[in-house]
Amino acid sequence: MGSSQTDLADRADRARADRARADRARDRIDELALRKIGEQLLVALGYDVEAPELRDTPSRWARWWIEFHRPQDARLDSTFEVKTAGHLVVVSGISVWSVCEHHLLPFSAQLAIGYLPNGRVLGLSKFARIAMEIARRLQVQERLVEEVAADVTAATGSPDVCVVARGRHLCMEARGIRSLARTDTVVARGAFEADRGLRADLFALAGLGAAGRDGREHLAW
Repeated sequence: MGSSQTDLADRADRARADRARADRARDRIDELALRKIGEQLLVALGYDVEAPELRDTPSRWARWWIEFHRPQDARLDSTFEVKTAGHLVVVSGISVWSVCEHHLLPFSAQLAIGYLPNGRVLGLSKFARIAMEIARRLQVQERLVEEVAADVTAATGSPDVCVVARGRHLCMEARGIRSLARTDTVVARGAFEADRGLRADLFALAGLGAAGRDGREHLAW
């Protein structure tokens, strides 16, 4: 097995291990404990948990955490054989919500995913499902794009994958500096890492921007 194939297999193994860890964490969710934590939070903030408008709030809050972590009941790796190779496939405008692991505050992100099929193509809906599944756990945006790229690589068998995300984070907008801002992250693997023109094609097709006068790509979502 060549070095690129070994790297591809390692990434697939890491993606499967990450998913298994997330599934085990979901199995340990304790709804009763979450309700109690919700009640304690309200009390600590000085609210009356017996007030009519707050009586059901801890239960709703607990159910939201359970819903957030609930896995999708669908396959994420349905692929189809193709005769051609080297065609650029881009799926963009994928919107996900996740929760920042540092502050337990939500963040949203828009993703674009591109890859070069290697004899098989992934069902188009699976790109959004992969992104949404990975977002359904405590995350940071930098790891989100890495894990999406790893899962797309594992599902398609293609080492040529690029994932771009633009996020807005309440941990920055609703606390601390409280400034509106966007965070861009890009992970480029295989041909996308080596070929600036291929990255520019992905950015253009996804409506992300184009190369500037300095020859560098500039995101313009």
